[in-house]
Amino acid sequence: MTRREFLQRSAVASAAASFPLDSLAQVPGERPPRANGVTVLNPRARVPVGLIIDDSTCLVNLNRFAMPQFDEASLGAKEVYRRNWREWPVEIPDAFVRKFGEWCAGAGVKGKYSIVPYPACVGRLDRGLPGWTPRELEQSLELIRTLMLPNWDIHPEMVTHTRVIDLKTGHPYPEITPKFMENWEWTTGRSVDEVASYMAYALGILKNVGLPCEGITTPGGFGSRARPQLAQGTFEAVRSVLGAEIPHYFRDLFSEGEKSVAPIVQNAADLDGNDPRCVVHIIGCTGDWTGGWDNVEPGGVDKFITADLQRGRMVDVITRGEPALMLAHWTDIYHNGREVGFKIFQEVVKRLFARFDNLHWMKLSEVARYWAAKELTRIKHAGAIVLLRAPFACPDFTVRIGFRATRPPTLVIGRQGIVLDEVSTPLKLAPGKWCRDGEATLACFALPKGNSELKLN
Repeated sequence: MTRREFLQRSAVASAAASFPLDSLAQVPGERPPRANGVTVLNPRARVPVGLIIDDSTCLVNLNRFAMPQFDEASLGAKEVYRRNWREWPVEIPDAFVRKFGEWCAGAGVKGKYSIVPYPACVGRLDRGLPGWTPRELEQSLELIRTLMLPNWDIHPEMVTHTRVIDLKTGHPYPEITPKFMENWEWTTGRSVDEVASYMAYALGILKNVGLPCEGITTPGGFGSRARPQLAQGTFEAVRSVLGAEIPHYFRDLFSEGEKSVAPIVQNAADLDGNDPRCVVHIIGCTGDWTGGWDNVEPGGVDKFITADLQRGRMVDVITRGEPALMLAHWTDIYHNGREVGFKIFQEVVKRLFARFDNLHWMKLSEVARYWAAKELTRIKHAGAIVLLRAPFACPDFTVRIGFRATRPPTLVIGRQGIVLDEVSTPLKLAPGKWCRDGEATLACFALPKGNSELKLN
């Protein structure tokens, strides 16, 4: 879809483009009416959890090469960039990727794993990494495709995570200042077109090496002063390069307080048409307590969940029922070979399973799809029938209906009726299952795109 076609078809896009370039406003877009007596619950009536991993890529220990670039761009003014990066290894080996990925797969952990396409200007993943052979790079990419992709979304974390690339030349701009660093000021004052084109460049590299993407991760402050442009640019770039139905992005986190960390569905449009559209802003809920991008002293396990399982940020967020998406940086997971962050994360997962029996590990794309369906599905309640019109299909769609079913509910799609099976408790809900909850009925099913009905009696 071209930019012109998109603007012609989406009033929301025009609204986003009209905001002042330094605006922090967001554009929610359309919302359908919702029926009284029907509530969309979390998937399977559980709490989504996941891990957001930043600064990861193939082979390159990103921040070993990023640190001196940040120091130069800041004119040596920040002590954090004067660490002895020369002592850090140049590589995070694939043996560690395999160790981490296999452990997470065994534990059921899911989330997002960045692949920086042109890490710290060392080399483009689709053209070779100086210092590694073509065979080593291809083996690393194949490990990501086979081991990580089933349980992790792959995001570009912009192009280099350091200096801004001139898209006309493919080289970094010669000016090394905050204005030409991806992490800092480059997006301020940029248009939707400029932001979208830059993200499309990053996505194109990952597409060239066979890595599908449905979302974007912003490095540092990228997009912080251009939020409408970031949201619309994400939609256009992800849709145009990789064709994802529901693009999403990770930009913000709130590691304390009561502010909601639920995903934000933005720029929703044409919900009843042939091309429904939206973009989802995913929000993290923890600080980087596994050691920091620069391998500082970690905040530790107790910041996530204490040894007595009663306190910590994850306990706070999970008990209020919002998606609990933790943050870590790949460099601190590896921690220069000491694996400090990995050990912390393993203990966090152990404690979470000891405390909670209602967790649902999800990739960010799965969270984004669920929240898009949750907020944008039109729901009407007529007696014992719930009418649904969904712009997006969604597995694990779970609703609470203030009506006590006297027989198994039936999901009607066209002329086909699917009778749901009863389970004894909400914790046993899965697609095709239902249960009673006092005078209410809970039902979990694969929501189809378009029209469907849930008949309770």
